[in-house]
Amino acid sequence: MTRTTKEKIIKAVFFVIAATSVIILGMIVISLFREAVPIFRVASIKDFIFGNEWYPTYDPPSFGIWPLIVGSLIVTLCSTVIAVPIGVLSAIYISELANPFLKEILKPIIELLAGLPSVVLGFFGMVVLAPWLQETFDLPTGLNIVNASLMLSLMAIPTISSISEDALYAVPQEFKEASYALGATKYETIVRVIVPAALSGISTAVILGMARAIGETMVVLMVAGGAAAIPDSLFDSVRPMPASIAAEMGETPFGSNHYHALFGIAVVLFFLTLAFNLVADYIANKYKQTGSATL
Repeated sequence: MTRTTKEKIIKAVFFVIAATSVIILGMIVISLFREAVPIFRVASIKDFIFGNEWYPTYDPPSFGIWPLIVGSLIVTLCSTVIAVPIGVLSAIYISELANPFLKEILKPIIELLAGLPSVVLGFFGMVVLAPWLQETFDLPTGLNIVNASLMLSLMAIPTISSISEDALYAVPQEFKEASYALGATKYETIVRVIVPAALSGISTAVILGMARAIGETMVVLMVAGGAAAIPDSLFDSVRPMPASIAAEMGETPFGSNHYHALFGIAVVLFFLTLAFNLVADYIANKYKQTGSATL
């Protein structure tokens, strides 16, 4: 067998594997939309998305998922506010400031967080953090937005830190040497040269971290509180979309309006996650070269 033949076979195998992945993903998406369409014969798209009441088992039922959307977005936003500074600053420290010994220790530890099962984080938030929040702030319950945001931030930090570090590491060495040659300090080089040059990768890391948070199920199911209502404060309980699907799908009659409404929630969540990934891809492509670096 010639080398050319081997290369063609390998190329064909890779193509089959890639095509199979795309086909399977397409079938999942088609199935998702097929099961979601019937709910829009009962409730309009406007009422379904912007309705303020989620009572699918009442008579008559209400299928408004706006409180669930708000719950997902606010938990994601709060977790991002916590995770972004920690993730980006840890990436800067590991990439530019830490000595080789510390770098070899810190990088695996941060990446190890990504391997923690979400149910473990949820259990920690429910058993340890929730009672502490309840006692410290004199709350009716410690299962609330703050609890869920802290747990989700722990899940987003490894993604943000790892991708940001790769982006910082990819900055050409010539940029740093030119900055030092002009008399800039290490701090000035990091702030005015390295970070702006890696801004595309850092932005992508942040958006992918947000996408990870908004799609997480087990943590928000365990520690967000499960209240399908628009919150008045960060210490109120909420029910994000993934938690609603996980909590209700097992007890929902097959083929009922409630069943199709849960698939409708999944479609909305699909579009939100898709939007995050498209934005990340847009930023990565548009600013792929480098950001502006000024001394």
